[in-house]
Order: sequence, then C-alpha cells, then structure tokens
Amino acid sequence: MNLGLERIATHATRLRLPHLAENLPVLAEEAAKNEWSYTELVERLLAEEVSALDRRTIEMLEKVATLPFGRSLEEFDFGFQPSVKERQLRELASCAFIERRENVIFLGPPGVGKTHLAVALASEALRRRQKVKFTTAAALVTSLADAERMGTLSRRLALFTGPSLLVVDEIGFLPLDAHQANLLFQVVSRRYEHGSMILTSNKSYGEWAEVFSGDTVIAAAILDRLLHHSTTITIKGESYRLKDKRRAGLMRKEETNTN
Repeated sequence: MNLGLERIATHATRLRLPHLAENLPVLAEEAAKNEWSYTELVERLLAEEVSALDRRTIEMLEKVATLPFGRSLEEFDFGFQPSVKERQLRELASCAFIERRENVIFLGPPGVGKTHLAVALASEALRRRQKVKFTTAAALVTSLADAERMGTLSRRLALFTGPSLLVVDEIGFLPLDAHQANLLFQVVSRRYEHGSMILTSNKSYGEWAEVFSGDTVIAAAILDRLLHHSTTITIKGESYRLKDKRRAGLMRKEETNTN
C-alpha cells in the first residue's frame, strides 16, 4: 500500500470506518485496472461500508431479539397447511403491519406451524432493521414478576414495550393466574397503538378466559386491545411434527403391500 492509501486508511479508521480501511487496497487496485473515476471509487468504498454497517446492525438486532431458531417463509410447506394463504403471509412479510402498529395472531393446535410463521415474520422485520423481541407468554410474565419483586418493573416493561415488534409465543400453553394476567395486560395496554405484536395460541378466543384462570374481564380487556387493529390467522391442518412419521408409516404400509 502506498503512502497516500495508508493515510486514507488511517483517516477511515479514526472516523470509525473499519470496513472502508480494510477494503481500500483491493478496491484501489480494481479501480486502477478498470479505470474508474474518483467518484466511482468513492461510491464503491462507501457502498461497501454501508453494507458492512447494515450487517453489523442486523447482527446486533438479532442478538437482542432472542429468536429461538431461524425460520423463513420459504421453508414453510403451504401445501401441507392449505388453511394458511401464502399470498396473505407474503403481504405480512412486507412488514407494513408494523408501520401501521397492527397485530398478527396465529391460532391453532400444537405443531401446525404457528411459531414457525411468527419467527419467519420476525426475521423479515429484523432484515428491515426493525427492533424485535421474542418471548413465550410464560417467560414474559415470569420476567415481569421477578422485576416487580426487585422493584424494577418499569425498566423491565420497557424491554417488552420498546421494540417495534414483540412476539409472544404459546399463550394458553400454561394457565396464568390473576397477577400474571395483569402483568400481560400491562404489556398489551402499553403497546396498544404504539407497537405491533405477533402472538401464537393453541386456544380459540372464546377459550382465553380459561387461560387467565376464568377471569373474563381481563380476557376481554386484553382481546379488546389486541384485536382492534389485527389480523387473525387460524391454522386447521395437521401437526408438522407428525407429518414425517405419518409419511414414514405410509411408506412402510406400501412396502408391506408389495411383499
């Protein structure tokens, strides 16, 4: 690297542009070979730096989001779950519902792909540099109850009310007592018309009072705020977890019939 390039790299490092400094020799050589103008070289250097910054930002957002695993809509078998309309999910994947501060709720029995779709939409939001937080309903209320005992409830609530998108998985998997239901209500109420939520539940809306220990008042209050601006997707298909086992069973049956 000549003295001029070394000076530029030093300036880039001081300006906290490490990717630019790292790529400068390679791009300078390519610029000379292809007779780029100074403008083209600067544009390429800055574009590389912006791309690196985007990658670092997404990596940081992914760490904070705590998604349980990676999933995408491309991995979802819409043919196996015909009750899920691919066009509707593609529209949701644009994340316009987040800009409108609307909610998305997936209902259906265990194993039909509710969490898969919730995580896939959350991943799309991260790709668009939206702040996301994933939690289960049980983990959410446990975290808030612990913070309340320590006198830090307001700070902990901010963790769940601050992100553009909050994903709450498995509502109804375990029953919530009155106090836990109230903590969940505080999150829903604070996010109402201020931030989007994606929720999954194995219970129909008519069964949500059972989830909250029979408290119809708190169930109605939570649903009122969730459903005001929302999209509900009810999945009625078979369990993905049993799909491969069922197929394997059919294969064995066919093999038996041919013998």
